[in-house]
Amino acid sequence: MDKSEGRERQPQGSAGSLSVSSDGKTGSSAEATSGAAATTPGSTPGSTRSSSGRSRTSSQDQAKPGSPSASASSSVSDSQENLQAQELKVLRDANSKLAQPDDPPLMPGEKLQAIAKDVTYLCPFMGPVRGVLSVTNYKLYFKGNNRDPPFIVDVPLGVVSRVEKVGGQSSRGENSYGLDVFCKDMRNLRFAHKQENHSRRLVFEKLQQYAFPVNNKLPFFAFEYKEKFSTNGWKVYSPVEEFKRLGLPNDAWRITKVNENYEFCDTYPGVLSVPKAASDDDLRRVGVFRSRCRIPALSWIHPESQATISRCSQPLVGVGGKRCRDDEKYLQLIMDANAQSHKLYIMDARPNVNAVANKAKGGGYESEDAYQNVELVFLDIHNIHVMRESLRKLRDMLYPSIDDHHWLSNLEATHWLEHIKLILAGAVRVADKVESHKTSVVVHCSDGWDRTAQLTALAMLMLDPFYRTIRGFELLIEKEWISFGHKFATRLGHGDKNHADADRSPVFLQFIDCVWQISRQFPVALEFNEQFLITILDHAYSCLFGTFLCNAEQIQDKEGVRQNTVSLWSYINDRLDEFRNPLYAAYSHQHVIFPVASLRRIELWKAYYIRWNPRMRPQEPLSQRNRELLELRAQLQKRVEELQQEVGTKKSSREGSPDSSPTQAVTVSV
Repeated sequence: MDKSEGRERQPQGSAGSLSVSSDGKTGSSAEATSGAAATTPGSTPGSTRSSSGRSRTSSQDQAKPGSPSASASSSVSDSQENLQAQELKVLRDANSKLAQPDDPPLMPGEKLQAIAKDVTYLCPFMGPVRGVLSVTNYKLYFKGNNRDPPFIVDVPLGVVSRVEKVGGQSSRGENSYGLDVFCKDMRNLRFAHKQENHSRRLVFEKLQQYAFPVNNKLPFFAFEYKEKFSTNGWKVYSPVEEFKRLGLPNDAWRITKVNENYEFCDTYPGVLSVPKAASDDDLRRVGVFRSRCRIPALSWIHPESQATISRCSQPLVGVGGKRCRDDEKYLQLIMDANAQSHKLYIMDARPNVNAVANKAKGGGYESEDAYQNVELVFLDIHNIHVMRESLRKLRDMLYPSIDDHHWLSNLEATHWLEHIKLILAGAVRVADKVESHKTSVVVHCSDGWDRTAQLTALAMLMLDPFYRTIRGFELLIEKEWISFGHKFATRLGHGDKNHADADRSPVFLQFIDCVWQISRQFPVALEFNEQFLITILDHAYSCLFGTFLCNAEQIQDKEGVRQNTVSLWSYINDRLDEFRNPLYAAYSHQHVIFPVASLRRIELWKAYYIRWNPRMRPQEPLSQRNRELLELRAQLQKRVEELQQEVGTKKSSREGSPDSSPTQAVTVSV
């Protein structure tokens, strides 16, 4: 059984699943957590009391005075009643800010729902740890007894994939009765309860209730979290402003609001950029021939050559090889918008055999006979089911223990690094066609919201230095992933107890992994550090922020996510120094970068996939060294500015001197 220990990073001290203390210092899971918590949608001040009260009443009814079994069960019922009364008092005290030392730290709106004492966490690395297990409407929190520094396990409930009971009334032996908690972030946890304490039931019920709000018809936790930040992350991305930065509209491209109310395509953004020569009626006719009406729309345009990256879904060709003159004409308009080239590349992310198989389902790919001057390229990136199975194999390889003797062969058998390589290689081909060949590219897979987003976002990261800044990368995710309808809720299984759902897949994780691979090859090219990427992944699962809650922009608007939740970017942009790369060089952002997509250069991201294993952590906290480097860099930059100002002052003084001559100036300079 997989088990692991750790803590997660939360806005007030920790948020997500990182081992970070309240002052921002990284450490092991045995470090103290001082400010961790959040809020839950749908939990009211009285909900905790009512649930505890029902439990207590039930216990009393079983041992009423005068009942036939009263004398036989009086001692047991009295002990149960006393225990439940104590638990009720603890919950009330915690929620009224009279918390006990073992209670979890709570953020505004977060409420303690269950607490169990004398629980044993079966840590696969450090052995059994006895302590107190708590459940709030946001997290599962375990604190070991009499540990210095404190031993903490802190898991946002959004990370929980499933919860299972271990053992029953007849279980014998120590640690044979308890709960298994399976997580989406490579952790599996086991907590052993004592049967006589009767604590497992309440903990299990509260975990089921708050970890899976969709099944319990509760709103997500993010709707209760009301932390105030100095910046509004929802303003990071404005499509009109981003198009303006790209020089749009221009003579060849226009901005359309044909999808303003999401009636044209409910998974596309409300604002699109399309060829100027195509009318809105043309777009509607093209939409009929594209899966889910996801027509080719512009993602990025080269500032010099005007070569573009556009994205869409597969054409509805079918077995009969149907054609659509409007679609063919539309792609011709995309080609004609680039005067530097008379060719268009269509990058189909799928393996050729998969694209052919999609014809049987009514989909397919563009025929080079029907589309003039178009070259079709298959990139051989596998579907979501293959990727999910690959991650499962990687997880099994890494937990609960690592086989050092077969490390390389076991890693190869997962095919995880091979998939990362293929995604990177595909993005490099897209970027190369645009930059080196000055040719426009259209990217699609089947529906255009998984592999397509990986390819367009990575290619844009390679081509445009703006996306390699913190603000630019936030915008890139908002634009290519969220607004263009990557199904975050479905792919990550937000709040849904159906852990075997075939639509779950680590698509976004692979994208972030690829970005990390790029950062390894170009250590001075990205403004953000590794911690930034891990924080994004953690909060993709945590449901603390509204950023990754929905499947599409249209659902965001319908549910009022931007008005009623906090953006992850608000949290990040309030503490930028934690996420800055101290090696970032301003000069490097002027260049296009092409990473080497070779298995010789692709690495396993140990800081993410194996971070819960204390043996894999660096002995020196990287966050502390990162801060020191940033401070040193700031000092050096300040000194450089002072020297530049001093040189400028001396130069102005020399030029203003009435008896100065060019010869004298040169002599002084030397």
